[in-house]
Amino acid sequence: MPAAPEPRWRRRKEDRPAEIVAAAYSVFAEKGFAAARLDDIATRAGVSKGALYLYFETKQDLFAAVVREAVAPNFDAIEQMADTFPGKFTDLAPMIVARLAQAATTTSLGKVLKMVVGESGNFPEVARIWHDTLISRGLGLVTGLIAKAQARGEIRGGDPRAYAVSLISPMLVGVIFRETFEPVGGEPFDIPALMQQHATTILRGMTPDTGDGVVS
Repeated sequence: MPAAPEPRWRRRKEDRPAEIVAAAYSVFAEKGFAAARLDDIATRAGVSKGALYLYFETKQDLFAAVVREAVAPNFDAIEQMADTFPGKFTDLAPMIVARLAQAATTTSLGKVLKMVVGESGNFPEVARIWHDTLISRGLGLVTGLIAKAQARGEIRGGDPRAYAVSLISPMLVGVIFRETFEPVGGEPFDIPALMQQHATTILRGMTPDTGDGVVS
């Protein structure tokens, strides 16, 4: 006789942490950290506030889970792409910025980033979580790729971390502009197009001359 199916309540219980994290992601994006209430998150997740506390003791713990489980997977995909890419950094870099721009424009990442920047003074731990989980990791990845490209002679000498910041930072500006100024009438930017244009421009400056005045 076939085994009886697993009770629905047991499967549902196992899904709850992910559902709570997804609900928190949307509430943080809409309301910010200070205004986000655990009651609101619990209601959106379809659980009681008491059930929420079974998985997360504080709102800070919940934010850390959002960053780790809902945002960081975007960086997992970029790291995997970088690890398996066989070509030059100048070919890989536009792919990296395209993936970052896609995440910034198709998810709530930009709204939560604005929240982190705006509320870091009152909630420094929120900024620390974002930095340690995402910024340090992403900047370290690109810095390491540039350093390796310099060792191969593909990129000019210079501080690879500074190069990495120069390559990525326009996305931060574009996202902050979109979330802050577009709602009050600012003319929108096409963030993916902005990032591709910037990558093309800065990579030409990072690439050594061939010796005849032509950039390789």
